Amino acid sequence: MKKLTTVSLKLILWLSLSIAATTQSAFAQDSALGLSAGSIEHAISLRDTAMQGSMAYDIVESLTTEVGPRLAGTEAEARARDWAVAKLSALGFENVRVEPFTIPGWERGTESAELLAPYPQPLSLTTLGGSVATPDAGIEADVVFFPTLTDLEAAAAGSLNGKIAFVSHAMQKTQNGSSYGFHGRLRRSGASIAASKGAIAILIRSIGTDSHRMPHTGSMRYDPEVKKIPAAALSNPDADQLERIHARGKTMRVSLNVQPTFTGESTTGNVIVDIRGTEAPEEVVIIGGHLDSWDLGTGAIDDGAGVAIATAAAKLILDNGRRPKRSIRLILWGAEEVGLLGGFAYLERHKKDLENQIIGTESDFGAGKIWQLNSQVSEEAQPLVNKMAELLAPIGIAPGSSDSPGAGPDLTPLVRAGMPSLRLNQDGNDYFDLHHTADDTLDKINPHDLDQNVAAFAVFAWLAADTDLRFKTD
Repeated sequence: MKKLTTVSLKLILWLSLSIAATTQSAFAQDSALGLSAGSIEHAISLRDTAMQGSMAYDIVESLTTEVGPRLAGTEAEARARDWAVAKLSALGFENVRVEPFTIPGWERGTESAELLAPYPQPLSLTTLGGSVATPDAGIEADVVFFPTLTDLEAAAAGSLNGKIAFVSHAMQKTQNGSSYGFHGRLRRSGASIAASKGAIAILIRSIGTDSHRMPHTGSMRYDPEVKKIPAAALSNPDADQLERIHARGKTMRVSLNVQPTFTGESTTGNVIVDIRGTEAPEEVVIIGGHLDSWDLGTGAIDDGAGVAIATAAAKLILDNGRRPKRSIRLILWGAEEVGLLGGFAYLERHKKDLENQIIGTESDFGAGKIWQLNSQVSEEAQPLVNKMAELLAPIGIAPGSSDSPGAGPDLTPLVRAGMPSLRLNQDGNDYFDLHHTADDTLDKINPHDLDQNVAAFAVFAWLAADTDLRFKTD
C-alpha cells in the first residue's frame, strides 16, 4: 500500500509538472506572437464553438425574408439598413451607427427582346446596371456577332452604324473565380466600345457559368467621351441560340426595349459597430459583408451570406466575454454592387486615421466552404498568419499565398491605400451559376458551410485584434 501511494504521488507530481510545462509553453507561444496569455486557446475555443453551430443561417434567413432584394440607393436598401441596425442592437452590440453617403440612383424598368428574323422567338435578357433606356417604343436593328470583346475592339469605326452588337465569349467555372475579372470587362466596358464603332445597343452573353434561362445583371460604366447606348445581358442558353443561328450564315434582326430610370441623388450608408479593444481601441480589425444586392433574386448568396458570416463571427466573440487588445469593427457595406461606393466612402471618411485600419477581410463570394487563406502582411506578422493557418487546417482550410493582396471587394480602396490584407477564399465553383440572377435565393445555402466560415472569421478577427504585432509592410 505504501509503495502504491509513492507511485501515485510520483504520477501526480509528473502530471503537475507536465501540465505546468505545457501551460508555460503555451504562454510563451502567445507572448512570441504578441498575444495576451491564453489567446491561442481562446481562438481554438471560438473555432470549435462555431463548428458546433452558429447563428449565421438565421441571420441570412431574416435578411432575405424580411427585406428581400436590396438594390443600392432604393427604399429596399434603406429597409436593409434599418434591419441591420435593429438586428445588431437586438444581438447586444452597442453604438450601432450608420455612416451615410449619397450615390446616383438607378432602377430597372420593363425589359424585353425578341428575335425577329430569321427565326422569330422571344429572348431572355436583363438590363445591365447603369444602362440608359431605349426609346419608349424600343429599337429594331440587325445584329453583328463578335466572338470576343477583342474582336469588337478590332472592328472599324463606323462599321456598326445602326446595328446592335452581340458579344458572346463564355466564362468557365473556377474554384477561385479567377476568370471573372477577364470576362467581366465585357459587361463593364462593352457598351462604350460598341458605341465607338457606331452601334445603337449592345447585347452580351451573361457573365456567368450556368445553363439556365436566367440572365446575369451587374454594373457597367460609360466612357464620358462616347455616346451612351442601351446594354443588356442574354441568358447563356439564349446566347447559345444566337451563336447557332450565326453559324448558319443567317442575318439576325432583334427588337429591344429596356426602360430603366435614373432617380437622381440617393442616400445610402455603411452600418458599423465595434467590439471595443482593451489596450488600443482606436486600432481596428475589419470584418464584414455588403448589405445591398441586385434586384432579381433576394441577395442570399451575394451577399446576405457574407453579412451573416461576419455578423455571427462578431457575435460569437462578443458573447464569449473576453475582449481583445484592438477593436474589432464589423462593417455592413452599402452600395457595393454599383462600384464599391461604400468602400470609397469609408476611405474618404477615415483617411485621416488610415494607420489605425490595421487589417481586414470581407466575406463576399457566396456561402461555400473556405478552402484557402491568402494574405499580404509584414514579415513581423507572418508568424501570426501562419498560426491562423495552423488553427484553421483542422476545418479544411489550407495556407495559400503570403504575397496576395486583397481582402474582399469593399476593402479594395483601403488595400490600395496601404491597408494590409487577408482573404479567406471560399469555394466558388458554383458561385457564378447564381451571381446577379433571379436564382440567388436562400435555398442555395448550406447552414453547416456557413458555420465553417464563421469559425474562420472568428479565429482571424480574434487573433488579429489581440496581437501587438504590426501587419503593415514598410
